Amino acid sequence: MRGGGRGSGGPEHVSIETQDAWVEFPIFDAKSRSLKKAFLGKAGGAIGRNQSDVVVVEALREINLSLKEGDRIGLVGHNGAGKSTLLRLLSGIYEPTRGSARIRGRVAPVFDLGVGMDPEISGYDNIIIRGLFLGQTRKQMLAKIDEIAEFTELGEYLAMPLRTYSTGMRVRLAMGVVTSIDPEILLLDEGIGAVDAEFMKKARIRLQELVSRSGILVFASHSNEFLAQLCDSALWIDHGRVRMHGGIEEVVRAYEGPEAGDHVAQVLRDLEREKQPERNPA
Repeated sequence: MRGGGRGSGGPEHVSIETQDAWVEFPIFDAKSRSLKKAFLGKAGGAIGRNQSDVVVVEALREINLSLKEGDRIGLVGHNGAGKSTLLRLLSGIYEPTRGSARIRGRVAPVFDLGVGMDPEISGYDNIIIRGLFLGQTRKQMLAKIDEIAEFTELGEYLAMPLRTYSTGMRVRLAMGVVTSIDPEILLLDEGIGAVDAEFMKKARIRLQELVSRSGILVFASHSNEFLAQLCDSALWIDHGRVRMHGGIEEVVRAYEGPEAGDHVAQVLRDLEREKQPERNPA
């Protein structure tokens, strides 16, 4: 299931526009070189100075994006390159310190599954809370509870406080809620692991269905195969800057080398074959 979106009948107001957008984090105590190096290692940007001459980590620099209804773009780059920071910029968690970011449409940020969940209340109550965080109404979430409960396979645990759940159980619950919504803009980070392989296979099917219902997809992933299945283009981010923007195969080949590019090309060919109608023998 690749590309497509909800078709030309979707809302025309759904769009993402960033112009020379920067995200900078000030380091007010920047006298220690070790502190700067430690911060830089985690943030993945470059150290510079802002317009007030304050030492900053430049997590994102000069980001220009123009996305409209139906666009599906994958983010590639090493850990700390700026992919998560970009998702947070597009979600409104971070404001650009320079430039601009204009987001039109209802955003569903799916990159921190713990946000909007309370360890002291039940799984059922957390379904409601998490749904409200993602822009749904209480009535909408009540109508989806049975279907979400069936997907999570958590059974009687749903009546128990979230603090009694293992990490994998929490991921199941959060995935059940996230994949039940109909977002206009879906910001997705695949780094959600912590569940068994069989459930993850089931979750991927739900994620593909979720993407098909979304207007715009921005997807950060280290799985080239999954990127090829869900996206039409890719953005390579390196040390906070856009290194390359183009087709999935082209970008992966430049980022990871010929072998990775060949694998993506094969995945794309397989997807195209799946789309072809079966020919009946003469």
